Amino acid sequence: MSEREKFHAEELAVVLSHYDLGIIEAIKEFPRGSRKAPKLLIRTAKAEYLLKRRAKGKDDPFKVAFCHAIQMFLAEKQFPLPHLIGTRKENNSMLQILGAIYELFEYIRGSGYDNSVEATRDSGRILALYHKLLRDYTPEYEPPLGSYHNSRHINSSIDQIPNTIRRTADDHDSERSQVRSILEYLRDSYIKAATAVNHLGLQDWPLQIVHSDWHPGNMLFRNGRVVAVIDYDSARMQQRIIDMANGALQFSIIGGGDDPSTWPDHVDEVRFQNFIRGYDSVDMVSVAELQAIPHLMIEAMVAESAFHIAATGSFGRIEGYGFLKMIERKVKWVQEHGDRLLQLVSV
Repeated sequence: MSEREKFHAEELAVVLSHYDLGIIEAIKEFPRGSRKAPKLLIRTAKAEYLLKRRAKGKDDPFKVAFCHAIQMFLAEKQFPLPHLIGTRKENNSMLQILGAIYELFEYIRGSGYDNSVEATRDSGRILALYHKLLRDYTPEYEPPLGSYHNSRHINSSIDQIPNTIRRTADDHDSERSQVRSILEYLRDSYIKAATAVNHLGLQDWPLQIVHSDWHPGNMLFRNGRVVAVIDYDSARMQQRIIDMANGALQFSIIGGGDDPSTWPDHVDEVRFQNFIRGYDSVDMVSVAELQAIPHLMIEAMVAESAFHIAATGSFGRIEGYGFLKMIERKVKWVQEHGDRLLQLVSV
């Protein structure tokens, strides 16, 4: 695993000279998120801040400006998120200097997701609020398109996985044939799910700005309520149900340790139900949208695992073959219990 990027003392002095923070009492590393994007927690007498240098490849000024515009719009509407801090002279939300882009945010203290019904329901509610506030928002910059649904990249990624696993793992001939069998099943399941969603009329549903990375790690909680939503880098123009279905998956999927063979097949039905009901309490979900959710969950599982494993041969710390076997089991469960999930959110 590559070492985490760090700030240099001279770099930090130059960057901080562009902000009016007052007397700084403490600075310490904040080792979370991408290892390629170093972060520092800065404490002053009056407030705490998070300073971030954007990772290379994530530092296109126009894309950053698009994400910042969304955050500033939401901040004006009192949406829970860390506010961007402007530079001293121009009040710019990003600082372009030293060949890099820097961002400074207010630091919000909160806890991680505790799997509770209250936190799950509130996460659905806040997603609906996000969508509702941005429904008629017109971005100044061209928003990205595309999603895990009906991706044109899925076939090439699936085709690449056997070679990537062979290069990065000590696989045996028997495992190699099983990988190919699993991949063909996942490819077929993905195509069928995408076709079902399209038959429900997705292409005719309105487009709007979505978050596109709605999962527990991008939220901070306090007493079962969301106090901050972070990471807007994946925001794009899509149908809201693509966001909602992935959120329902992320807040109901059950994982475990580093051995995916021990992970259960099923999702947490109580959390699934409460995420959708939390959303629906703010912005009503149509019957057709509800019917699309199990299919989109299948697409999201296949796409996310395929893209990661095609690139690296693994999913985080977990080797690719074992992870794919686990995804196969979970996809089969959703296929067999999709009607049950719909019943949970249709009453």
